[in-house]
Amino acid sequence: MNLQSEIEYFSDLTLLDKARLLNMFLHELAEEARSTYGPGTDAVHDTLHLRFVNEIVHRLTRLIEQFLAEDAARPADDVVLRMLLSPRADKVAERLLHNAYRRAMQGFESYDTTVLMS
Repeated sequence: MNLQSEIEYFSDLTLLDKARLLNMFLHELAEEARSTYGPGTDAVHDTLHLRFVNEIVHRLTRLIEQFLAEDAARPADDVVLRMLLSPRADKVAERLLHNAYRRAMQGFESYDTTVLMS
């Protein structure tokens, strides 16, 4: 995955499409987080990574709100993508994020349309 290419793609999206893509990412990340616990309520076997996912969810839900409110104080696009896609010492956390991002991108379609007037 080319980080700079992903940053450029994300930066070219409208605010609404950025919010939609990150929402799809969060859905996929929740799928990934299921690997941290078993079927019972007391069956969490990877608390470190479940907490990691929770922290990412916390940050991104706030960011989605900022996109929708067109808040200029939000983090820059490159900061967001680097937070999600930069290499990590914790390879399990990196895998969780990359798998979720890859699936979100596969299912994402921008709603941008080009209207040709003749």
